[in-house]
Amino acid sequence: MAPGAAERIARLQLARSERIGPVTFAQLIARYGSAQAALVALPGVIRKAGGAAYTAAPRDRIEAEIAAGEALGARLLVIGDADYPETLAAVDPAPPVLWARGSLDALQTEAVAIVGARIASAGGQRIARGLASQLGEAGMTVVSGLARGIDAAAHWGSLSTGTVAVLGGGVDDVYPSDNQDLYDRIVAEGGILSESPPGTRAQARDFPRRNRIISGLSRGVIVVEAEIRSGSLITARLAAEQGREVFAVPGSPLDPRSRGPNALLRDGATLCERVEDVLDALGTLRAARIKPRPPAPVEISADLDKATLGAVEALLSPTPTPRDDLARSLGLPVAVVSGALLELSLVGRARLLPGGLASR
Repeated sequence: MAPGAAERIARLQLARSERIGPVTFAQLIARYGSAQAALVALPGVIRKAGGAAYTAAPRDRIEAEIAAGEALGARLLVIGDADYPETLAAVDPAPPVLWARGSLDALQTEAVAIVGARIASAGGQRIARGLASQLGEAGMTVVSGLARGIDAAAHWGSLSTGTVAVLGGGVDDVYPSDNQDLYDRIVAEGGILSESPPGTRAQARDFPRRNRIISGLSRGVIVVEAEIRSGSLITARLAAEQGREVFAVPGSPLDPRSRGPNALLRDGATLCERVEDVLDALGTLRAARIKPRPPAPVEISADLDKATLGAVEALLSPTPTPRDDLARSLGLPVAVVSGALLELSLVGRARLLPGGLASR
C-alpha cells in the first residue's frame, strides 16, 4: 500500500535525520512499520543504547525542502510510492527519497546506463552517442549523470527516445554549468532525478550515491572511456554488486582512458563493440521484461538489553562482517543481532552496510 500524505512527509523527515542512511532507514521501517512510528521511538531507542538526547530533522526544514521542490515544479518520491522507479526499489537498500523533474515515463521501459570519462576523446563521445541512439531505437531508456564528455554524449544521443539524468546535487544543480542547455532539454523531454534536497550543490561525497542510483535504475552499465581510478569504474562495481550486467568498450592500450574499460574486460565484463552486444546479453531481442523483486524484509527484534548490545559490539571490527556470521558466533537469532546493530548504528558505534554487512 502506498504511504499516505502524513507518512510521506515522515519518511522525508526520517531520511533527513542525523545518522539515518538508506540501510538504517529500511531497518527502522521494518522494525516499526512506519516512519511516523520510528520518529516517535527514536529518542527512547537512542537513550537505551547509551546515546545523548536525539532530535530528528526539524519539521520546518522539511517543510522548506518541500516548498523549494514545489517551486521548481519537482515531485517528491518516497519509497513505497506507486511512481517510485520499481527497478531502483528492488536495490538493497533503495534510496528512501528522490526528487524528480520532468517526466519519468521513460523508466517504464528497460534502461541501460552509459558512463565514462569527463575529458573524453572525440571518438569515445561518438561511440557513446551512437550507442545511446541505437539503444533508444531498440526501445530502451538511457541513464547517465549529466557530466561532461561521455555522459553528455549519451544524453544527447537519447533525447528523442528517452533519457534520465541522475544528479549528485539537487535537481536544480546543473553541473557543469555548460550543460545548461542539455539540462533544459532533459527537463522538457526526459527526466531528472536526485537524492539530495533541492538547492544542494554537489560535493565529492555525493557522487558515489549518485552512481549507485544510475546503476540501480539500469539493467546494465556500459563504460566507454574511463581511467582506472574514476567514478565510472565505481559505477561499474556497484552495478556488479547489484546484479546488473557490466559492459565495456575496448580501446587502445596507449590511451589512459582505455585502461578502465580494458581492466573491466579482463575482470569478466561483457565486450561491447556494437549495440547488438548489449541487446543480446540483456535478452531484449527475445525475452519479456522480468519484474524486479524488492528485497525480502528482515525481521528486526526490539527485545534487547545492554548485555546483548555489548556482545554484538565486541565482535565488530573495521572489516565488514555479515550479520549472519555475527549471529552464529553469538548463538543468537539473526533478528536479535539485526536489532542490536540497528541500535548501535543510531549512536555511532556501528555502521550498517548494504548486503547485510556491518562494521565498527
